[in-house]
Amino acid sequence: MTLVFEERLSDLPYVESITHGWTISAGSTIRPAEINWHMIFTRVEGRLLPLIVGPWATSGVANWGADAEILWLRFKPGVFMPHHPTRNFLNSETTLPEAASRQSFWLKGSAWQAPDFENADTFVNRLMRDEVLVHDPVVSAALQDELPDIAPRTLRYRFAQATGLSESNIRQIERAQQAAALLRQGMSILDTVYEVGYFDQPHLTRSLKQYIGYTPAQIFRTGCHSVQDPDPELSYDETVLA
Repeated sequence: MTLVFEERLSDLPYVESITHGWTISAGSTIRPAEINWHMIFTRVEGRLLPLIVGPWATSGVANWGADAEILWLRFKPGVFMPHHPTRNFLNSETTLPEAASRQSFWLKGSAWQAPDFENADTFVNRLMRDEVLVHDPVVSAALQDELPDIAPRTLRYRFAQATGLSESNIRQIERAQQAAALLRQGMSILDTVYEVGYFDQPHLTRSLKQYIGYTPAQIFRTGCHSVQDPDPELSYDETVLA
């Protein structure tokens, strides 16, 4: 086993989940496309590595080293940093500069103490209060099919600013996630095609390979889990990739 973790939800409106993990040894896994972006804080041998990660427009491979403690803060779609729009770090990992303290970093001209699993909500609340983090309600409304009275060009810009993705990209990723969830629950491939609205099985296969990283048969057969959908009882092993 190479990675173990626990996850909890947050009472804050900007946060989708908070995950805390430890790497037992170096490893990797296929990660899905991701419509959310994260702040990730990795501690190795007393040193802090703060990152802004994602969103990811397609699936890929996640790697990690040994003997690290990791904290993931996963933000809801529509939450972004005005001074650093989400489109700037689409499909990338951005390292935040280290401050004077080895456990702090620079963000928007200020030094911030890195959070831990227990005080992560307090940390995010400060980001909200200081307007380092803001929320675009138009993006959230559009994703809930409550289409705002706004020009299409303006809507596209606001999606790019807040999410780094287009509304169409997000819908495609969410549909693939729904299909993968149904397959993991034991629904047949053909029934999944019908239920989620794909044209045919090849269409489903292309979508899942692009956004989840596995074929429908692989997901149905093994119940493949992903970093995006962590199970507190699940540890990852490189054999998952076979």
